[in-house]
Amino acid sequence: MIKHIAIAAAALTALIAAAPAPQNLHQFTLKTIDGKPMPMAQYKGKVVLLVNTASMCGYTPQYEGLQALHDSYKAKGFTVVGVPSGDFGGQEYGSNAEVKQFCESKFGIKFPMAEKAVVKGPKAIPLYKWAANTLGEDKTPQWNFHKYLIGKDGRLIAAFGTKTTPTSPEVTAAVAKALATGN
Repeated sequence: MIKHIAIAAAALTALIAAAPAPQNLHQFTLKTIDGKPMPMAQYKGKVVLLVNTASMCGYTPQYEGLQALHDSYKAKGFTVVGVPSGDFGGQEYGSNAEVKQFCESKFGIKFPMAEKAVVKGPKAIPLYKWAANTLGEDKTPQWNFHKYLIGKDGRLIAAFGTKTTPTSPEVTAAVAKALATGN
């Protein structure tokens, strides 16, 4: 009996190890800020700017630029997806409801917002672990408002640090190029 259990455990371990690692954004599912499923597959064919956000940070005014960028390119197949996080200095509200109320009342946020999540280190949500593994640790969030640009095919294109604003020429040029090339 023990031999059979050992063989089954070894087979299961091999099966798990052989499972392909996620290759693109579309293989992940988050939850919306309202707690509903948010399958990233809904963004197939769209360019996405994934941003870890925080409501009480010196960079919080970037919400305005994120909404402006979203509005400017939405009709062309672009969206911003915000992921609130308290990873950096605990600068996010405790509940998703508080985050949502703040974003809507202070900045008129209309782009999709995920539920509050961990975005760095070993406890990061799978989507952020994938981004770290794909682009390297030096491209992971070092603070709030780190941005990942993801192409229409769901593959990571670039990462932009906190200080790079959403409406900077660097970001807008990369978004325009991704929309034009299909990547």
